[in-house]
Amino acid sequence: MDELDLIRERAETVGFAPAEHLAPARERLLAAARGERRHRPRRWFWIAGASIGLAAAITAVVALGPADQVGVGPGVAHADPVKVLTAAASTALKEPAKPPRPDQFLYVKTEYAIPPHREVWFSVDGTRDGLIGTTKIGGCRDGKAPMYGTNDPRAEGKLEDCRPSPAYRTDLPTTADAMLAYLNKKVGDRDGKATYIGKDVYGLASEQALQPASYAALFEAAAKVPGLTALDHVTDGAGRPGVGITFPNPPGSLSTAKPMVMVFDATTYQFLGTTDSAVTVKTYVDQVGQRP
Repeated sequence: MDELDLIRERAETVGFAPAEHLAPARERLLAAARGERRHRPRRWFWIAGASIGLAAAITAVVALGPADQVGVGPGVAHADPVKVLTAAASTALKEPAKPPRPDQFLYVKTEYAIPPHREVWFSVDGTRDGLIGTTKIGGCRDGKAPMYGTNDPRAEGKLEDCRPSPAYRTDLPTTADAMLAYLNKKVGDRDGKATYIGKDVYGLASEQALQPASYAALFEAAAKVPGLTALDHVTDGAGRPGVGITFPNPPGSLSTAKPMVMVFDATTYQFLGTTDSAVTVKTYVDQVGQRP
């Protein structure tokens, strides 16, 4: 392995930090190198130390220098929200298109920076009883669904009118413009439209199953939402590093209100979650309550 290979290897495992931190870190690194040279006179020991020093230097440069200055890494420093979401759409379009069976369940595990975590089992076709944690969700059969979790023993299991809510969505648009129109219609004309669109984008990406073309359209539509910003170096709720897309808070929000930040892998642009949550498992299972 030569120096360039070592740089690439370190770049894949170490995140980038703001450029203003580079100068102090460089001074610390040089000071440490000078001290190492003074206290290690034997040549064989200096050679061993040089290898360690090279790795440290690479780590310092990769960790502290912006990608466009260092010349390594995926180049997400100064990330642009449109480019990130467009790349996320391209990644989503490459996902396998094999549909689940109607009798299966979509299982999603979402981890949070502060537990408890969340597990859901949603009926693929919406006709079978599912679970959110330990709470039952009534499946809609013949226009009727049983009521669960009502805190009223008299209402528990009582049938109510319903329409099926399938976890596997084949009814969603497959183009960016059509998807944006769908999202706009869903949130209506309320103030802070971008905020609510962001929540719907997150909900569809996290706990629904879409066809690859619809996933791609979802992220392309999100790229058309005004007011988005990108954050170069964030982590999701499980601590996985990535690049963040911030959806603005509604007008009149408190100054302390935190906006929603969706997180994408900085290399593959795969959707990971938010800065507070992380979708760590998303797959199909054959029975409610089953884990992969």
